[in-house]
Amino acid sequence: MVRSDAICQLVMLGLSVRPADVGPAAAPGDPAKLKDLAARQISQLLDPSLPAAERERRIRRLIEGPPEFSAERKDLPKPRK
Repeated sequence: MVRSDAICQLVMLGLSVRPADVGPAAAPGDPAKLKDLAARQISQLLDPSLPAAERERRIRRLIEGPPEFSAERKDLPKPRK
């Protein structure tokens, strides 16, 4: 199959899906539960040989995000000027 034909078939397949087939969007959950779930998933992926302090730092940085982007987050209150 030629690449362009495969892309065309994928586009047609995507356009033929009805919204009811896709399923409902995930409902927003409790932020504390979501944060805990994210921390558990991240800790499973981290190298177990890392020191505990480094593991916690990496988990916190991944969950909270880098400080450079804290102004862009919509879930945090805007800083007062």
